[in-house]
Amino acid sequence: MAFDKHCQIFTQAEIESLRKGGVILRDCLKFVSAMVAPGITTMMLDQAAEAFIRSKGGKPAFLGYFGFTGTLCTSVNEEVVHGIPRADKVLKEGDIVSLDGGVIYDDLYTDACVTVGVGRIAPDVRKFLTYTSDTLENVITEIVRAGAQVGDISSYIEKALKKNGYSAVRTLTGHGLGTTLHQFPDVPNVGKAGTGPVLPVGTMIAIEPIATMGSPEVYTADDGWTVITNDGSMSCHFEHSILLTESGPEVIA
Repeated sequence: MAFDKHCQIFTQAEIESLRKGGVILRDCLKFVSAMVAPGITTMMLDQAAEAFIRSKGGKPAFLGYFGFTGTLCTSVNEEVVHGIPRADKVLKEGDIVSLDGGVIYDDLYTDACVTVGVGRIAPDVRKFLTYTSDTLENVITEIVRAGAQVGDISSYIEKALKKNGYSAVRTLTGHGLGTTLHQFPDVPNVGKAGTGPVLPVGTMIAIEPIATMGSPEVYTADDGWTVITNDGSMSCHFEHSILLTESGPEVIA
């Protein structure tokens, strides 16, 4: 089975740059996650993320991307993705917030996301976050490797979420990345094993289970960015940038 020639393949020097950018992004998300508490605004989290990334020699990948105004996408509760940081968006006890960010380092992009509870959250919501996060880690360990097809990843995520009564959002996908933030191939969270592009050694993909506790149907708010669940159900989002190496998958961010 031939590898897909459209996937970007990185040189060793580029891989070292991706690793450096990935460290900045991982550390940034840890730093900002620790700030999440009742009373903080999503704008405060965003400003902290921008300052952190720049202080480490990176550039915010999302800021200005197609006109987006934040360093992070901060999506709260029923907001699925692309939530715009706002000074009047105050987090409260029991909320959940997705912190989705990207870093440019040496003109190469990394992308990652975590979803964090605000204070004490409901047990069923905590279970939802844990299970979706575990699904991401498990698909990397069990499925992702050079020679795998994108559909293998998609099918695993879809089935894992459905098994516990959650829904994968069909209209939102992972993606390739490198010299651009979004590039070939798309990596859906719904699909059929044994289909799709074959992943070669030396490429990188962002895998990002985007799940809801209810219906997978979503709409875009009037701001033109924020995607929201139709039924108002909670949504979460976890993401890693994964480099495919000869020895297996490497979590870059």
